[in-house]
Amino acid sequence: MEKIVWNDKYKIGVKAVDKAHERLFRIMEKLLRFSDDITDCSHRYMEGIKYLEAYTMTHFSEEEAYMRAIRYGNYARHKRIHDHFRDETLVSLKNDLELSDYSPASVGRFLTVMNHWLTGHIMQEDQAIAGKESGRRSRDLSSQLLTIAHAVNQYTEEIFQAEARLENSDYKGENIGTGFYCYQCFDIEGGIRLRLLIGAETLLILRGVNHLFGTQITDAGKLPARAVGRVFEHFFEDAGPLFRAKAQDEFDSSHLLTRDGFRADFMRGYPCRLLFETNHGNFIFCYRSWREINKKTSAFV
Repeated sequence: MEKIVWNDKYKIGVKAVDKAHERLFRIMEKLLRFSDDITDCSHRYMEGIKYLEAYTMTHFSEEEAYMRAIRYGNYARHKRIHDHFRDETLVSLKNDLELSDYSPASVGRFLTVMNHWLTGHIMQEDQAIAGKESGRRSRDLSSQLLTIAHAVNQYTEEIFQAEARLENSDYKGENIGTGFYCYQCFDIEGGIRLRLLIGAETLLILRGVNHLFGTQITDAGKLPARAVGRVFEHFFEDAGPLFRAKAQDEFDSSHLLTRDGFRADFMRGYPCRLLFETNHGNFIFCYRSWREINKKTSAFV
């Protein structure tokens, strides 16, 4: 799992707020270190996460009081984001922890989502409090991360008969070894186009083909391209509803990519870049979206 480290770039210039943010990072770092000692992990995780939750709620209240004091213009929107995290994202995270009895894997997912949400929130919403809002705001994907992670796990269990665990929420294109890659585009509401880019290690694809077609292929060199494409197509058919897609492009062999083709596509920029680990290899899930303006031009959203 990626490290959780406080950095001066997260400072917004309001001493009380910066101090609280730094403390949140220290609490998460300590929770991450607990995984080095498997003795009584569940109890320590449980107590540590309860403390992290309580301190986060206290910080939200204090930050909201500060925004009211300075008559911050976007207070209502900012508070809604806090409320959504408290009432939706955090509730889902806690349910996941409880169902798994605070296993190290579920705690890792909890800390990954917390880290992704906190860093994104600080760099976008909190920086804006002090007038330091970045010139180009990317879409806030943090609130969707847990939903996407659960959905990808569901799809991989169905298609590959393998549980997917979120390993890295900031995948940077590292080579996962021998694998297969593919993309698909969708039309979603509001004139938005969506592009999914995925990759799977060879063993996963073998499992997918054998499960889908009832075969017993063990040599990746004997995998028909049509069969590989059908596995990916099956995944896209499952993933489309997650984004409320109205339609998807007709799928054909041109959607299958080489490793170089995948890297070239990946370098075009995907704000959501997730790497999942399974017992049968890694799985990559990326997406980006843009608004169609006309047939010749488009704008990223």
